[in-house]
Amino acid sequence: MTMSEGDLAVAQIKFVRQTTLEQQPPPKSMHGPIGWLLTNLLSSPFNIILTILIALFLAWIIPGLVNFLLIDAVWTGADRDACREVVQNRTIGACWPFAWERLAYFTYGSYPIEERWRVDLFFGMLAIGVFWILWLQAPRRDLAAYYCFIVLPVCSYILLSGFETIGLRHVDTVLWGGVLVTIVVSAVGIVVSLPIGILLALGRRSDMPTVKLFSVLFIEFVRGVPLVTVLFMASVMLPLFVPEQYSPDKLLRALVGIAMFASAYMAEVVRAGLQAIPKGQFEGAMAVGLGYWQMMRLIVLPQALKITIPNIVNTYIGLFKDTTLVFIVGIFDLLHTIEVSRIDPKWATPVTSTTGYAVAGIFYLVFCYAMSRYARATEARLAKSERR
Repeated sequence: MTMSEGDLAVAQIKFVRQTTLEQQPPPKSMHGPIGWLLTNLLSSPFNIILTILIALFLAWIIPGLVNFLLIDAVWTGADRDACREVVQNRTIGACWPFAWERLAYFTYGSYPIEERWRVDLFFGMLAIGVFWILWLQAPRRDLAAYYCFIVLPVCSYILLSGFETIGLRHVDTVLWGGVLVTIVVSAVGIVVSLPIGILLALGRRSDMPTVKLFSVLFIEFVRGVPLVTVLFMASVMLPLFVPEQYSPDKLLRALVGIAMFASAYMAEVVRAGLQAIPKGQFEGAMAVGLGYWQMMRLIVLPQALKITIPNIVNTYIGLFKDTTLVFIVGIFDLLHTIEVSRIDPKWATPVTSTTGYAVAGIFYLVFCYAMSRYARATEARLAKSERR
C-alpha cells in the first residue's frame, strides 16, 4: 500500500513546537544608533556623500568655535586690558567680561534701572503664558488663550509703558531696548500674524469680489516689497498722513509694519493649507448643515493648519530673526545695543565685536531651535492619528 502525498508530508515532520516563541527584538540594523545612522545618514550613496561632506565641515569649524568661545576665551577682567594680553603666544578668544558688564544693557536697553523690575515681571508673565498654552497637560488650559490674548497684552502695556493712576511712572519707548524690544516686536508679530493671515487667506478665496480684491492687493503689495521698505513706510511716511499730535509712537509704527508684513506671508501659508484640503471635506460639512464659519472653524481650518505647521513655524522663525531690521529705523533691539556697546573705548579690542555677535547668535539659536523642536514634536503627535 502506497502512502499519499499528505501522509508522506506528515511522516517527514520531526518536531512541532507546542509553545509560542517570545517576541524577538528587531535586527540591530533597524533600531538603535546603527539603525538611526542607516536610516537618516547612510540610506543612499548621495546621503553618504552628503554626510561625509557635512562631517568634514563640522570637523573644520567646531574646533575653532570651541577654542574661541571656551578654551581661549577670557572670563574675568575689568576693561579691555584683560582681553588684549597674549599669554604664551596664545590667541585671545571671546572677551566675556565685556558681555557680563553689558548684559543688563543688552537685556533692557536704556530702560530706567529702578523700573527694570517691571520688565522682569513682564518676562515672567510671558514665560507663564507660553508654557501654559503650549503644555498639553497644563491645568485649566482652556483659560490659557484668554490669559495670552487678553490679560497678558493689557498687563504688559501697563507694566512697560506705565500708568500714573496706580503709581507706575511713564517710560517712553525711546528708552526701551535690547532683548525687551526683540521679544515685544516678535511676540506682537507672531500673535497678530496668524489670525490676520487666516482672514486674508479666507478673503482671497472668497466669492465676494470686493473682499477678494482687497485681500489680493494687500497680500501681493506687502509681499512684493522688502521688510526694510515696509518699516520705512511705517516709520517715515505714516506720520505724514496724520496730524503731528496724533502721530503714533516710533515703536508702535514698527509693530504695525512687522504685523502687516508677517500677516501677508502667513496668509499665503494658510492658503496653501486650505488648497490641500479635499473638496469632499467642504461638501461633507455643508451636507450636515454647518454654516460657513462653523465649517471653517470646526472642519477645514484645523486640518489646514495641521498640514502647514512646518511652514507656519518657518515663518515665525524668519519673523523672529527679521526683528533685527528695526534698528534701521532707530529702534534699539538686541543687535543695536550690541552695535553701540562694541564701540565703547573701554572695551576696544579686536575680539569685542565678535564676542557681541556671538552673544546675539547664541540668543537667536536658542529661541529658534526651541521653536523648531516644539513644532517637530507637535507634528509627530498629530501624525499618530494617520498611522495604521
